[in-house]
Amino acid sequence: MSAVNMPAELPRRAAPKLSIPRLPSAVRWGLWGLCNAFALYLIVALYAQGQTVFALLGLVVAGIASFVFINRRAYAHRYIFPAVAGMLVFVIFPLLYTVGIGFTNYSGTNLLSFQQVQRYHLGQTYLAGERFGFSLHQNDDGELRLSVDKGEQGVWVSAPLQGEPEQSEPLEMSPVGAVDDLGKALPLRDVIRLRNQLEQWVLRGNDGHLLRLYGLREVAAVEPLYQLQDDGALLNNQTGERLVANNDIGFYVDAAGQRVTPGYSVYAGWSNFAKVLIDPKIRGPFLQIFVWTVCFAALTVVFTLAVGLVLASLLQWEMVRGKAFYRLMLILPYAVPAFISILVFKGLFNQSFGEINLMLDSLFGMRPAWFSDPTLARSMILIVNTWLGYPYMLLLCMGLLQAIPRDLYEASAMDGASPLDNLLKITLPLLIKPLAPLLIASFAFNFNNFVLITLLTRGGPDILGTTTPAGTTDLLVSYTYRIAFQDSGQNFALAAAIATLIFIVVGAMAWLNLKLSKVKV
Repeated sequence: MSAVNMPAELPRRAAPKLSIPRLPSAVRWGLWGLCNAFALYLIVALYAQGQTVFALLGLVVAGIASFVFINRRAYAHRYIFPAVAGMLVFVIFPLLYTVGIGFTNYSGTNLLSFQQVQRYHLGQTYLAGERFGFSLHQNDDGELRLSVDKGEQGVWVSAPLQGEPEQSEPLEMSPVGAVDDLGKALPLRDVIRLRNQLEQWVLRGNDGHLLRLYGLREVAAVEPLYQLQDDGALLNNQTGERLVANNDIGFYVDAAGQRVTPGYSVYAGWSNFAKVLIDPKIRGPFLQIFVWTVCFAALTVVFTLAVGLVLASLLQWEMVRGKAFYRLMLILPYAVPAFISILVFKGLFNQSFGEINLMLDSLFGMRPAWFSDPTLARSMILIVNTWLGYPYMLLLCMGLLQAIPRDLYEASAMDGASPLDNLLKITLPLLIKPLAPLLIASFAFNFNNFVLITLLTRGGPDILGTTTPAGTTDLLVSYTYRIAFQDSGQNFALAAAIATLIFIVVGAMAWLNLKLSKVKV
């Protein structure tokens, strides 16, 4: 047989390449330069305002952005850079900043820097002479002048108030007759409106004394209260007393060692961390609150899991009718905002007018002190948190129960196992492993459940005999908040040290969660 002539194979066309339109090189580099110029402007502005840490953060973010834009090997990283920048700005930087504050004495009495405190003292003045009445005048050209009535010495008028007060020399004064156009005197409401500006002007009187605004209708001869010495000390011009900066406590102190406010922040080393572990007035409530925090988080997980698992198992029972309705009703608390449920329970547990106490009083003749007794307050918190958390566990268990083979229950039924045996020997062992990471995550969430404590008990009842505000129902996170913002001293450094310890604990939980989830770290 003759071979069949096959047609020659047609040449294949190359697949067309998709070209992504790109901006011209000049435009791209122009945009890059413009963005960097704007970033550098912000960095310099922050540095000029004394915000060195924030300026350094901006420099790091801008530097990484420029590197990603210029380096061809980092091209793919351009798409994830916004996420990386957000993590640097909103996660890593606040964390490092908080840890750094823990090594200082930063508090309500030591808020400022040393330079700011020094400028504050050097800006103080004292009354060094007589007081004279004044009036503010404005002529037709809009010039403002101060007219000072010095009694027997006559009326003296200042030079026009022009330019920046802090950059000008003291204004010279001349007799009122030497001024051609003084203008009309302005009413008091205009003096009040311009008071901040007038306070910055300094007048040089005819006798050489410096006059400053002293009230709304007077100027007075005032002098700087302190004078900076060569050794850094401040000399009190009124009393001759010297103030020396004590960098151990962050205050200027006088000869008797008394502190002169305000104070400034200094490096304090590990003292704040040592207070938590050594000072009995801080260590006692800290350990008590730490133990309660761990117990609260653990018991919440146990109770919510128990309630959720039992309800999920009942909903799997074939004899139960109307499962859709029961599912809706049982999950409904999860749909209500937590703060609404907490406030509702706060009213229900009210000792005098709450429905719970009214019912207990009518049935048993008792009115428990839910908010003043430590044990009852903690029990109330666990009850409320179990109500808020069980729908989450119910949803998890309902999904996981579907994955358990029904053959296991049929075999156990043939062996005469009870429902409790099925729950403890089949259901619970098969659910614990997939639930373990979620249970750890729930533990970590409740470890920092700030909203529940703040809205329900505010940490009370308080622990007596402590140097920091602490309550028997406080969690570590609410305890830290109260130290930082509700104490009269506002000890931010101590709160930062405790927050660092909380981060270590929660970080360890997250690492354990990853290990249990078999994620390589």
